[in-house]
Amino acid sequence: MSSKSVVFFEVQGGNDKGEDGHRRDTMPMIEAVRAQGWKAEVVYYSDTEAGELLERIPQEFDGYVSRINPGHIPGGEAKYFDFLRALCDKGMVGMPHPDAMRAFGAKDALVKLADTALVPDDTYAYYDMASFTSQFPVALSNGIRVLKQNRGSTGSGIWRVEVIDERAFEAGVALPGDAQLKCTEALDNHVEERTLDDFMAFCEQYLVGEDGQIVDMPFLPRIKEGEIRILFVGEAPIFVVHKKPADAADAFSATLFSGAQYRYDDPSEWSTLVDEFLATMPTVRERLGGHDTPLIWTADFMLDNHEDGSDKYVLGEINCSCVGFTSHLDRGIQDKVAAQIIATVG
Repeated sequence: MSSKSVVFFEVQGGNDKGEDGHRRDTMPMIEAVRAQGWKAEVVYYSDTEAGELLERIPQEFDGYVSRINPGHIPGGEAKYFDFLRALCDKGMVGMPHPDAMRAFGAKDALVKLADTALVPDDTYAYYDMASFTSQFPVALSNGIRVLKQNRGSTGSGIWRVEVIDERAFEAGVALPGDAQLKCTEALDNHVEERTLDDFMAFCEQYLVGEDGQIVDMPFLPRIKEGEIRILFVGEAPIFVVHKKPADAADAFSATLFSGAQYRYDDPSEWSTLVDEFLATMPTVRERLGGHDTPLIWTADFMLDNHEDGSDKYVLGEINCSCVGFTSHLDRGIQDKVAAQIIATVG
């Protein structure tokens, strides 16, 4: 094995590539690693070449950095994750390890933290239609809910679901299948009116296939004030993005595509949130399988209220599969990533 060397995995194609065929943040990271005297290269992964890469890569590199959006792999992520796991078994340092990628990135990470102060205790995960159709009508009877599919991005398959039926229903009792609902998708804040049975049948697509699941949590009205995203390199907070949804009646999505306004802040401007979350990191790691934190990842929070009326921060999602940061290259984030890579590989 070569000393002081790291490979960055990418995949051919995808809407995240620049004219040179790479993600726009890949080459800046590679150049930052090379500036420290290390060897760093890009290798394109494909399922057909996985066997050859599995033989060659561990002989040339000490660690890998995964810069592949799993949704851009033609055959899906399963074989890729098996490939990464095999590299780790051969002694390479995974950044991140595929098991950590799954544990931190899956939507049901919230359910694993539901008995902590980070997540409401009435947060549920459904893995099949039987549990979904049995439990969701009861949860919805208690108030507006947000459903999140495990796959997708930029708000696709994230629905705010509200009962608009003229009839009065009892809280804690399953709603009837013909209850009228107003469903708003975070992708573009568009609204659909459906019956409960029709909407649940529509959501079956989110439960089929590998890693199919739906997470169900209460809607927090203060999302209109903005979602707060912390970007981490390892366990160091690098910047905070305040994402305020568009000023429209049904808007709750915090994606740029939906018209949300972004503001980039130094972590010191959100010291209460950052300090509280860092203090819980040992618990987060333990609940999510005991893995090291990913190389580059984000934690998204929404505002709620404590009983005394003070601000409460609620964890809404963790992302770690392929977080981009091109808007902050001018702040030298690539150098911080390089330093973390070198510290991790050793």
